Amino acid sequence: MLPDDASAEFHDFFERHYAELARFAHLLTGEADAADDLAADALIALWQRWDRLRAAEHPRAYARGVVANMARERLRSTIRERRRITLFWSRVSERTEGPDVAAVLDVRTALARLPFRRRACVVLRHAFDLSEKDTAMALGISVGTVKSQTSKGLAELERILGVRSAEVLVAGRRIQ
Repeated sequence: MLPDDASAEFHDFFERHYAELARFAHLLTGEADAADDLAADALIALWQRWDRLRAAEHPRAYARGVVANMARERLRSTIRERRRITLFWSRVSERTEGPDVAAVLDVRTALARLPFRRRACVVLRHAFDLSEKDTAMALGISVGTVKSQTSKGLAELERILGVRSAEVLVAGRRIQ
């Protein structure tokens, strides 16, 4: 392919998957602004490897894996930063901007309490409706690990949210 073809191919990939990658990042981090940055950064990383990646069997799964890794690193960095800040200042309570649906906030809060891998498995399986195989591919783990982490994550969400709320979540209502 000519370089212009590769550029057009990547532009098409970007247009088709940017919003999904940003939504995935938002559900992993809980930060809308960070989600856009993470999706953009992931796509920049993909563009730098596009000559190899475009021939890959599952470039979208690879993109999700890049977003998951970047989100994990961002969360770790944020935790380290918060620890440093608390050494110097007392913690100020966080406020949400504008009204939001209570149930969505409850689900987001509950997701944030899950360990990263469980959260990623639950989000990919139930918010993005990915198969176990596609989730495993995106996260670079085995299908068995996806099954166990999703099961444990849902059990923990049931404990946090109550069985009825978790059943509604799994029954088809998407996390916003």
